[in-house]
Amino acid sequence: MAMYVRFQVSKEMQDLAYELIEKARDNGKIGKGANEATKHVERGQARLVVMAEDVSPEEILAHMPLLCEEKNIPYTYVPSKEELGNAAGLGTSTSAVAVINPGKEKDMIENIVKKIGALKKQG
Repeated sequence: MAMYVRFQVSKEMQDLAYELIEKARDNGKIGKGANEATKHVERGQARLVVMAEDVSPEEILAHMPLLCEEKNIPYTYVPSKEELGNAAGLGTSTSAVAVINPGKEKDMIENIVKKIGALKKQG
């Protein structure tokens, strides 16, 4: 497990995260990549950050969980940077995506945030 991964995420949660990113990409606004995600978290604009677990070197995302916690922004993980990039519409892999505006998917993002809270309490 990568050093920045703080809790395990179920397959169902991973699929929800990919789906939310695809929908937010089409109807809302997302920030793609570790640098953009970091900027949106620092500015308090991100509603959710999704990080890939297979990033190399791991240091690229080492700061992200701490920064998200400091700014009270929920975050979760998915196993594949390739799939994360595809969900974001990039056609290439990406280490992180920040959902800034979920568009029509406000209920979906709230559902994911609740599940993340429950996972963190277990951990």
